[in-house]
Amino acid sequence: MLPAPLENLIEELQRLPSVGPKTAQRLAFYILAAPESQTKALAQSLLDVKNKLVFCQACGNISDGPLCHICSDPSRDQRTLCVVSSVKELLAIERTYAYRGLYHVLGGLISPLDGIGPEDIGIDKLKERVTSAEFNELIVATNSTVAGEATVLYITSMLADANLRITRLATGLPVGGDIEYADENTLSRALSGRMAVDL
Repeated sequence: MLPAPLENLIEELQRLPSVGPKTAQRLAFYILAAPESQTKALAQSLLDVKNKLVFCQACGNISDGPLCHICSDPSRDQRTLCVVSSVKELLAIERTYAYRGLYHVLGGLISPLDGIGPEDIGIDKLKERVTSAEFNELIVATNSTVAGEATVLYITSMLADANLRITRLATGLPVGGDIEYADENTLSRALSGRMAVDL
């Protein structure tokens, strides 16, 4: 019913999370009616995200250079490392302004039921980083899910011999909830009330 280029655009927009057929059609018609300069800017932004961004060599955060803005900031606390499963969780914690240390992005969580083991995420890189630097504290900031807890247990057993205080985020985050959807006050309280992980 619609010209092929418009149908193709609607189909591609539907591939985005939370975009159904009606939303995709509204977006496609908006793009069709927008000035050409705006459409070109959108297309260039999409290409730039794919072509100009890389993962930080130190922590795994998204960056436009070898090191992200957090790892290259000398004012950050170099002795505290916060482990998160994704960049979205890193951004959620950063929005609290309650944490000034460094991060390590695992890129996932251990989930044997889904066939994801320690070798499938950044656990080896975490161990290498912790053993080659002088961190005082490792904050494991994973979701309170089965996969999050499995990851915490693996990390604490892997680093049991390290001279390192390992802590978890305190209560305030709901069990089964996702860190990326928590509000800043909840995350701030969880960071300030973190507790040691028992073996």
